[in-house]
Amino acid sequence: MSEVENTSFEAYLQRLMLSLEASLYEETTAQLANLHSAEIARLLEAIPPKSRIKLWLNIDAGTQGDILKDLSENVQSQLLNEMDVNAIVEATEGFDMDDLADIVPNLPESALHNLLLTLDHKHRNHLKHVLSYPEDSAGGLMDIDIITVRDDVTVRTVIRYLRLLKKMPSDTDKVFVVDRAYKYLGSIHISVLLTNEAEQNINPLINKTLQPISADMPAKEVANLFEQRNLISAPVVDENNQLIGRITIDDVVDVIRDEAEHSVMSMVGLDEEEDVFAPVMQSSKRRSVWLGVNLITVFIAVFFIGLFEATLQEKIALAILMPVVASMGGIAGTQTLILATRGIATGRITASNLKVLINKEVAIGFVNGIIWSVVIGIATYVWFSDLGLSLVIALAIIVNLIFAAFSGAFLPSLLIRFKIDPALAGGVILTTITDVIGFVVFLGLATLVI
Repeated sequence: MSEVENTSFEAYLQRLMLSLEASLYEETTAQLANLHSAEIARLLEAIPPKSRIKLWLNIDAGTQGDILKDLSENVQSQLLNEMDVNAIVEATEGFDMDDLADIVPNLPESALHNLLLTLDHKHRNHLKHVLSYPEDSAGGLMDIDIITVRDDVTVRTVIRYLRLLKKMPSDTDKVFVVDRAYKYLGSIHISVLLTNEAEQNINPLINKTLQPISADMPAKEVANLFEQRNLISAPVVDENNQLIGRITIDDVVDVIRDEAEHSVMSMVGLDEEEDVFAPVMQSSKRRSVWLGVNLITVFIAVFFIGLFEATLQEKIALAILMPVVASMGGIAGTQTLILATRGIATGRITASNLKVLINKEVAIGFVNGIIWSVVIGIATYVWFSDLGLSLVIALAIIVNLIFAAFSGAFLPSLLIRFKIDPALAGGVILTTITDVIGFVVFLGLATLVI
């Protein structure tokens, strides 16, 4: 069990902050000595920028390199800008190509130039190859440090080759088999090599069921494949089926975490990479855009309310009950929206079964509408002793919950068709729809009945 797990994170952070405030930098460095690099990264992200920088500059270069891999992009960029060129080169020495590719966009230009000079021609070409793929694709995730063998050798030859390597790439659970043109043929698990006779030809041992991943496959789909097939690692091929790298489970865990953070943060218009202690103006600028979009949707709802101004003036109870209709529709729609968005992200919802989902959600909306319209109708009658008003709000609840369910199920696929992230825009649009529908139906019926 780690030091941070033995001591609560809050207590450990408090102790660290006290040492930093007292400028006891040697003490803070000592406090980090027994921690894993990921735990140090978490602590760095939890302290204000000035203290973070002071602590960072007191950490040795070797440890800095391991920590950089676990930092969020914004914090990573900030700390790299505080390091001199030689310190960056020393910290990133020995990085795998995929880790190096992740950090390159955040490097100062001078540091990048010096770092490239430390790489031999082969590794520079490898890095260039990895950077040629989008960051959120299989090519961007892959590690080019792989072990390959030909299909016409024996188990003894492969094991001797592995011994000559002295050190295997991290998380190596299998070797990949290629032909003379380096085209992917299959894989052999290390355990299979160890449990077969030395003179056994490897051809019959090749696992050909492990399908390679295309380099241009989106990272989300890669994560889904790993989840469905319980993979530890998987080969990556180019458009000619030539083996160019592999993806390991640690890279996929990062994708899953990033997707989860994106889904949560996007719902309120935040950047999942945003530093908690980012400068006020920087954070304000990002959030003001979202607030502006929200203001527009509010004015749309207000406009429709304004159409029934005379009705509202005549019956003040309508103004009191309006939030009930809007809130019920908003919650019901959001439930369906999250379900549909998640289903599309995991591949469980496609164009072929979308209609089934919509029908199911509309039916749920109708059932819940009936149940809660009775409850709200009775509560309204008890409160205002007005049968007409009770019937109006009951009917409005039914209609709004049905529309909310339909919108929540259909909206994500519609937004994706227009290349809009449903996690980012879905909530705002859905809220506007449920508010407008709820207000128009409620106030419209009230105008006719009351």
